[in-house]
Formats: sequence, structure tokens, C-alpha cells
Amino acid sequence: MRHLASSSPVPDAQRNDARTIRTLLPYLWQYRIRVVLALTCLIAAKIANVAVPLALKDIVDQLDTRHAVIATPLLAIVGYGLLRLASSSFGELRDAIFAKVTQGAIRAIALQVFKHLHALSLRFHLSRQTGGMSRDIERGTRGIAFLLNFTLFNILPTLVEIALVSGILLSKYSIWFAVVTIGTIGIYIAFTLTMTEWRMVFRRTMNDMDSKANTKAIDSLLNYETVKYFSNEGYEAKRYDDALAVWENAAVRNQVSLAALNAGQSAIIAVGVTILVWLAADGVAKKQMTLGDLVLVNAFLIQLYSPLHFLGFVYREIKNSLADMERMFNLLEQGAEIQDSGDARPLATQHAAIRFDQVAFGYESKRQILFDVSFSIPAGKTVAVVGHSGSGKSTLARLLFRFYDVDQGQISIDGNDIRNLTQNSLRSHIGIVPQDTVLFNDTVYYNIAYGRPGATRDEIVEAAKAAHIHDFISKLPDGYDTVVGERGLKLSGGEKQRVAIARTILKNPPILIFDEATSALDSRTEKAIQAELKDISANRTTLVIAHRLSTIADADEILVMDHGKIVERGSHRELLERNGSYAQMWAIQQQEETDPA
Repeated sequence: MRHLASSSPVPDAQRNDARTIRTLLPYLWQYRIRVVLALTCLIAAKIANVAVPLALKDIVDQLDTRHAVIATPLLAIVGYGLLRLASSSFGELRDAIFAKVTQGAIRAIALQVFKHLHALSLRFHLSRQTGGMSRDIERGTRGIAFLLNFTLFNILPTLVEIALVSGILLSKYSIWFAVVTIGTIGIYIAFTLTMTEWRMVFRRTMNDMDSKANTKAIDSLLNYETVKYFSNEGYEAKRYDDALAVWENAAVRNQVSLAALNAGQSAIIAVGVTILVWLAADGVAKKQMTLGDLVLVNAFLIQLYSPLHFLGFVYREIKNSLADMERMFNLLEQGAEIQDSGDARPLATQHAAIRFDQVAFGYESKRQILFDVSFSIPAGKTVAVVGHSGSGKSTLARLLFRFYDVDQGQISIDGNDIRNLTQNSLRSHIGIVPQDTVLFNDTVYYNIAYGRPGATRDEIVEAAKAAHIHDFISKLPDGYDTVVGERGLKLSGGEKQRVAIARTILKNPPILIFDEATSALDSRTEKAIQAELKDISANRTTLVIAHRLSTIADADEILVMDHGKIVERGSHRELLERNGSYAQMWAIQQQEETDPA
């Protein structure tokens, strides 16, 4: 039974900020020693930073003519300089130590997402939106760097500094200094949190529409030729602009609300600073405080409220980063539909016998594709499957590769249910030449070598010769180093097909699948390739999915499928003698070949 629910996206509402952070923590734990060292440097830097105004107070008091003879307080000045040096040095050391943590976590998460996407089922990838998904990953990894750096190096240091400053003010001066300081900070933080939470809906809308706009743009560009065929440039531009219009509206509201937030924060800080300076000035006027005390309080205010004002920006950006990260982490929560069982064992055979036993399957519960399909392919033999489009032929190949699991029945290789085999070993034993060949945007050499990445250049050239494409490659300006373009668009359909055949030959698997492998070839090339396919399939277990019946006339057995069922089976001669569906298809194709008009 397929688990459709496991492949459905996790709604954004189900993931909160705490859950996002919990997902991130294991990636940081492997660098725990560096994290502890960075935090130690952070605290040392803040202690030095808070001590700077104390040293400045001491210098001012020593220079105050009301208290002493004017003299240069060299020791205090040197101490002041050393404290400033210590503050900046510990800060830089902290950044250097923590750099490995940030970049290492980003690398580990990006790799984990990449590997997880490859582990997801074909069903997920058929329904994904590539442009939006790539943008989610890009924003998510960027958000991790921002979150780590600004949480540890801005929010935490500011909180440490607030605690130290509040403690000093409380111990040295009137309680009102600490009350006003803590009260201002509390009001500031409450206002910032409330406004930021309200603004997050605009950010999420921006992210969503940014992904959708990017998806539409990439999808349109990938289908450039189709757009041109139907002169739909204006239509595509409108679809793209519709998504951008929603994004623009959210972006404007985001910016206006940001201006309101900044104005409110500035007002709160201005009131707090004014009250504290008034308290300090009043203390000096009443001779309860020295000029050094006034300088100390003022320095503390500048030192404290500057990062506090920045703290509002940091908090907003951290919330934005968490919103960016949650979409990327949601990808990690996509359940892999096809998984190896706990006792899965590797397949190891050079002569595989395949058995489909009462297989039933449907991509959706309401639309069944295969009904009670049973057949065998003895080791080293060739079985061909023919039938009208939509009869379920290509589904057999997808099930054999275990892109999906059967709903009923089983598929076995050498008597082993493929659900009890490891996926890697199963797929390493199967080579396929698909009907629609998609190539990597790399060189011809790379695309052929993809069949067996460790192959030598001589082996790759031999595979190209076997696929009758070596002469064509040799005539290209850059030969095997010619870049084929995105999805191989610089090559014709026949040339792409021959590259696919070459890399399958290079893979040299015991099981072969030809899914209408010569459909994109002209008649002359098809005959040459067909002879080569016959040679490479000799002594290999081969499943041929064919449209042109002439290409499978010498198969050991031919299956005729209709509406997901096998309606006829036998050799080419036996099926012709029965004068059934196969004989009718054969007659029609023979007529088409002799009378193209």
C-alpha cells in the first residue's frame, strides 16, 4: 500500500520558530567546543566593553580640578586603551572561531537537503515546482548564516551587556537609574515583538509569491520553444507579473510597517535616554554625583542603546530568517515513500530472472493502471511489451526500478521480492534507455561517463562506438568536450538517444530496459542501433517496451497490453497466426511503412 500522506507537504502553520531552531541544533552540536570557545570570547569582550566607561569615569574624575591637582593619569589612560583593545580583539577572535560553525552547518544542511531530495519518491518530483523549491533552499541556507551570527553575536551580547550595565547602575547609583533602564528596555522589547509578529504575515506572503514568481519564470524559460510556437510571450509575462503584483503589495506593506516600527522604537529610546540624562544631571547639580559619573552614565547609554536599537533590526531579520528556514526544513520533513526495509539485502547476480506475479497498481487510488499482471522473463531472455498509449507499458519499468511499490502482488528477481532488496543494489543491476532522454548540462563525455563514473576514457569511447555516435562526436568542434546544453537541447532527439544508449552500454548491467529506445531515430539509424541493441542484450535479461513492432519481432515472448491487462502473449509468429490485436497492429504498421501517404 502506498503512503500518499507521507509525501504531502507539511503546512507552514505546523512548524513554529522553536521547532525550526530544534531542527538546526543537531548540526551545531558537532561543533560544540568551538561554540563554547566563541561564547567565552563573547562574554570576555562584553566585560571589557562594559569596563571601558568605568575607566573613562576614572580618567575624568582624576582630571577634575575640584578633586585633585591636574596631572596626566597615564595608568588610567593605558588601562582604557587596553580595555578597548581587549573588547575588539576578543570580538574578532570570537568571529574567527565561530566561522567554521556557521559554514560547516550550512554545508551539512545543504547536503542533507540535497541527499533527501534524491531519496524522495518519483511521485514527489513529478509534482514539485523546481524554481520555487530552489529559491526556498537558497533563502534557507542564507537564513542560517544570519540566524547564527546575529543571535550569538548581537542578541546574546546585548543581553549580557544589559545585565552588566543594570547591575553596575543598581550598585553605584539611585535605584531609579536601573528602573528606567530596565523599564525602557522592557517596553522596547515588548513593542518590537508585538509589531514584528504582526509584520511576519507580509514577509511570508513575500516569500510565497517570490517562490511562485520564480517557478513561473523558470518553467516558462524551460519551455521557451513552446512559448514561441504559440506566440504566448505576452501571456507568460502576464502570469509572471500577476505573481509579482501580489509580491509588490506585500513588500510595500512590509516596508510601511517597518517605518512605523522604527519610529516607535526611536520614540521609546528617546524618552528613556532623556530621563536617564536628566537623573544624572540632577545628581551632579546636587553634588551627589561627579562629572565622571555623568560621563559614565552617558557612555553606558550610548553603549547600551545603540546595540539595543540595532537589536530591533536583528530580531526582525531573525524572524525573517526563521520564516525562510522553515520552508527549507519542511522539505526535510517530506517522507520518503519508497524506503529500504530493516532487513533489506543487496542483490548480487549476473543472470537475473524476473517475475511479475499478479501485480496491481495505480498512481492514484481512484485510477488503477495495472490489473493482475503476471509474466516472467527468464535469465538471459528478451520479453517485449506492446500496446496502445496509456495501456501501462512504461509503468512496468517504473515498478521494476521500484520508483513505486505495487499495490498488490509482487515483483521478484531470482525469487527475491524487490521490496526486500536494497534500492541501490537493485538499480545498479538495471540499465535503461528511456524514450525521452534528458541529459545534464555538461559535456558529451560527462553524460556518457555517467553510466559508470569510474570508467576510463577508452571504455567511454568504445561505448560511444557501440552506440554509433563516436563519428558524430568526433566531428564536433570540441569533440567529447562539447557541452550539450540544458537538458541536452543542443543535440537532436536521435543524438540524445544514442548518448543514452552509450551510457547504458557503459554501465553493463545484467538487466536491460528499452523503453521505446529507438523512437526518436530515423529508419536507417534505427536499424543500425537495433542490431547493436540486439548484441548488447544477448545473454542479458531484457524488457523491451516498443511501439514499432518490427523492432521486437525476434523477442522470445511478446506481451500485448490493453487497459492495464495482458490480452495476448506469445512469439511474433504465434501472435500473427492468432489474428488478434497484435496481428491488427502489425498489419496497420506494415501498411504505413509501404504507403506513407
